[in-house]
Amino acid sequence: MKKLTANDPETQSADILASNIEQLRALFPEAFTEGKIDFEVLKQLLGGAVDEREEKYGLNWHGKRRARQLALTPSTGTLRPCPEDSVDWDTTQNLMIEGDNLEVLKLLQKSYAGKVKLIDIDPPYNTGKDFVYPDNFQDNIKNYLELTGQVEGGAKISSNTEASGRFHTDWLNMMYPRLKLSRNLLREDGLSAISIDDNEIDRLRLACAEVFGEENFAAQFVIKSNPRGSQSNTFSASVHEYVLCYLKNAQAVTSMTICLSEDMVEEYKLEDGNGKYRLLGLRLRGGAWRREERPLLYFPIFVDPTTESISLEQTARHFYKVLPIKPSTGEEGTWRWSQSKIHKDIDKLIAKKVSREGIEEYDIFQKDYVNNANGGQRGTKAKTIWDEKEFNYQNATVEVKILFDGEGVFDFPKPVSLIRRMLELSSDEHAIVLDFFAGFGTTGHAVMAQNAADGGNRRYILVQLPEPLDPENKDQKTAADFCDKLGRPRNIAEITKERLRRAGKKIKDENPMFAGDLGFRVFKLDSSNIRAWEPDRDNLEQTLLDHMDHIKIGRTESDILYELLLKLGLDLCVPIEMRTIADKQVHAIGGGVLLACLPDKIKRDEVEPLAQGIVEWHKALAPAGDTTCVFRDSAFADDVAKTNLAAILNQHGLTNVRSL
Repeated sequence: MKKLTANDPETQSADILASNIEQLRALFPEAFTEGKIDFEVLKQLLGGAVDEREEKYGLNWHGKRRARQLALTPSTGTLRPCPEDSVDWDTTQNLMIEGDNLEVLKLLQKSYAGKVKLIDIDPPYNTGKDFVYPDNFQDNIKNYLELTGQVEGGAKISSNTEASGRFHTDWLNMMYPRLKLSRNLLREDGLSAISIDDNEIDRLRLACAEVFGEENFAAQFVIKSNPRGSQSNTFSASVHEYVLCYLKNAQAVTSMTICLSEDMVEEYKLEDGNGKYRLLGLRLRGGAWRREERPLLYFPIFVDPTTESISLEQTARHFYKVLPIKPSTGEEGTWRWSQSKIHKDIDKLIAKKVSREGIEEYDIFQKDYVNNANGGQRGTKAKTIWDEKEFNYQNATVEVKILFDGEGVFDFPKPVSLIRRMLELSSDEHAIVLDFFAGFGTTGHAVMAQNAADGGNRRYILVQLPEPLDPENKDQKTAADFCDKLGRPRNIAEITKERLRRAGKKIKDENPMFAGDLGFRVFKLDSSNIRAWEPDRDNLEQTLLDHMDHIKIGRTESDILYELLLKLGLDLCVPIEMRTIADKQVHAIGGGVLLACLPDKIKRDEVEPLAQGIVEWHKALAPAGDTTCVFRDSAFADDVAKTNLAAILNQHGLTNVRSL
């Protein structure tokens, strides 16, 4: 039975650096010599793809190399379950995680890599004030616990001086590793949407081009967020912000559309047996519209003046010839559709008389229907300027005050409508949606609201730092007082959770027939449950006694169980079954992919009935893949008990047996 320690890969978050090296080794095995990369050979294999110039185009700043290393360093933490803070713990698929998002993103790598459809974040804007994400390269978990007041240590949040954060460096060092890690979580057709203002839009776009690739740029939407205009600029009153969008892999995405607006729907005034439609001219009016550019798209279409039907062949009925001629100049142009496309969808075309300079003549039009082939309203590409009233942040403030009984607990919340628009663009009703700067929980609210509106089954993962709220700070006093009223700790994460509770209740009240997921599981970032070797050189005897049990004092079976889920790459909402076998609780996770038995004591005479019971249950579960069995190492009465249990399991095909 292998004993797992804090240094084993199975008890750590994903090692992204090692994974990168293995992928490189698989592609270019000849570039490795004695386990090391031979860059000279690698450059030869890559040929002209290597840029060896001293001066290169790109974005550089002090600390970029360290920020890149920070993203590659595995986390030493875990996520501890908090059912008491959650809603519908046993059934929900939504997650609300309290913690430093850098560490949480590392911990999510094994379980959620390549599974997230939409990342929607609203990071801190660079206003020259304090950042609450001062990452510590040596021990970020300890730093996080000190900053949030969970352990004594005296770490303070440092101010950004005019020589650092105000001039972009600190902001980039904070964002860069988080962007790198978040990209790994996206599906191949995934979308990352980042809210930002003028202070950092230029740097952010360059950083995203490096992380995602320039070819994966999707859009830079302009949001009319403040109609009155911000008065902070000397020369202008800014009324807008941005949402910058990049795809994981643009080639994996066929289209991104949103529902037609009410104004656009009003354009569909005509109707036939297939529904409402509008007329679009078939002649190409932009791009390569001239005949010499696309000669195969220049051909005649024949019209029956009696029925206004069309044909590609001239007949006794279809005798009126129409060519794609530009009316104003008489130049020969092209049609938008090829002959084969017209032949296939000829019922969607119609001829109409139009008057041009006093002369009536026929032209060809496409019937553009408001509904798609499945009967639902078809989508349209989103315009790059969003000036609808529902995206106004002042309206969002009113929404929040109503939800919180008139209390203005959060400044400048994002509108729910804005996130719902991004959910439309991601176009997957079963998507996982991630927001690792959750703030006031707008993304979670929007996911639940959109599911209630269209019957979707989207899931959300929110991550929010439990940033302390100071009642002496006038900007934080209302929120701090509200936490006191709830009897909860004074931090932003508590406000986030309360918003989710109230939003879920409001959605249920407004949609009583909706049976979807309105709950969430709460997890909190903490140091690993597995004790690392930290010798007290002044008292080595006591250190040895303390480390007989590798599990930290005060950690529960549930804590250990969910760390195993994370480190083995299982979903934090995966079904967990529990049986009592030989008076011991045994947990089956993921249909038997993981079997865990973590009591404090396992006696010699309990080994055989426990092992046989686990074997029988494993046979009944019949998991599709290999099973890992995990026990608490210190629970066994002695090495004989441990060896006997492992031997019985091995005899029945359970060979992957581990102890903590």
